Amino acid sequence: MSEPTQPQRSRRAQDLGLYSLARGRILLTTSNFPRWAGDSTTPFILNLAQDLQSLGWQVEVLAPHAPGAALHECLMGVSVNRYRYLWPETLETVCYQGGALVNLRRRPREYSKLPALVGAQSLAVVSRLLRGSYDLVHSHWLLPQGFVASLAAWPLAIPHVATVHGSDVFALRGSFLARCKRLALKGATAVTVNSSATQEAVRDLVPELPRLERIPMGVTERDPDQAAVADFRERHRRGKGPLLLLVGRIVEEKGIADLLRAVHLLAPRYPDLTAVIVGEGQESPAMQTLAQELGLSERVVFAGWVAADEIPSIMAAADIYVGPSRRGQDGTTEAQGLTFAEAMLAGTPVIATEIGGIVDTVRHEETGLLVDEQVPEQIAAAVERLVGEPNLAARLAVDARHMAQRRFTRQASADSFSNLFEGLLRGASAKVRSKPPRSRRSSCGSTGPESWRTARR
Repeated sequence: MSEPTQPQRSRRAQDLGLYSLARGRILLTTSNFPRWAGDSTTPFILNLAQDLQSLGWQVEVLAPHAPGAALHECLMGVSVNRYRYLWPETLETVCYQGGALVNLRRRPREYSKLPALVGAQSLAVVSRLLRGSYDLVHSHWLLPQGFVASLAAWPLAIPHVATVHGSDVFALRGSFLARCKRLALKGATAVTVNSSATQEAVRDLVPELPRLERIPMGVTERDPDQAAVADFRERHRRGKGPLLLLVGRIVEEKGIADLLRAVHLLAPRYPDLTAVIVGEGQESPAMQTLAQELGLSERVVFAGWVAADEIPSIMAAADIYVGPSRRGQDGTTEAQGLTFAEAMLAGTPVIATEIGGIVDTVRHEETGLLVDEQVPEQIAAAVERLVGEPNLAARLAVDARHMAQRRFTRQASADSFSNLFEGLLRGASAKVRSKPPRSRRSSCGSTGPESWRTARR
């Protein structure tokens, strides 16, 4: 029998609940995380935690509590601890449901709760670092997680990796918040960004950082269920089509109004055209009203949220994926756009707006078609082009799939983060200590039923 590989050793150790072979123990702090099994809130953070564990890391997540969520649980093989910041729990509404920025913009009264949120997070992070024997802190979003982690980890000589997702640097403007962001960035041992747009915004804040790396978040590479593909097309595709698709939160930044107006422009030429919008959000009622006003009730389907494992089949069922993202009023823009990579992996041609980090994934006439934001006429013209030039659509889909497989899978993302963490711990060991990484028995056991290594098949 051949000698097991390192990932096999790590998985075996996790399945036994033993971490003597673990690469290190990570405290992952975030303000957005699935609140329970099946929740659609930022699944990519949970995916990353699972994938790091499959590579031999011990990951424990610290997130704010939400109404109905458990304070402590093992979620898909990941140990999760949630801190309370207001009582009763019905008041804990700053985070989740579209994210803190969206909630603050729509409900300004949520600003009054921020001191409680930041204070509770600070206490939770400090107390866990003092008694938890962590090797590394990995914060997601600069405010407040990166800021708090930089202040807490530095005096304890624990490496801190701050991951910037985009909204945290594009929005939250003002001199005070800018100073907080700079402190978070300068206090981190390393900073990662998910796109060229995010990287540029970080460099505008702090031009010289000792370690700044671009590591995109990854998506699950899974073969679509052909029966599910056929069922989705049978339910939603009419006649000769085409069937358009958008997956995401129904908020201003996703540009759903522009897609609806493009469908209205296309309807006379394509009487069988249908658009399916998968997702929910604060703008759902307004967008459904707009669809009715444009006479699109029979052409546009608001499907709500679907389970994550259904997304590859839904993506494969569409003729064209359309992501007409736009800049938000507070400066927020699409920092990466994971759904574009998901559509590419499913082999579906993509139309997107030329903003933010989307251009890292969608390259005009190479891996998709780019249009200007808030110009429905250009979206309609791009749809007409892909329908009228099937060879172009097929070439774009093939080239995009190959690119996404190289750069935007969960495996690629987890490997990059793991390599970064290992390098930082080697440096910390050389400077501060000679003992091996801290570890202890996990409170959670194995990594759950499906990581990227099993999902890829």
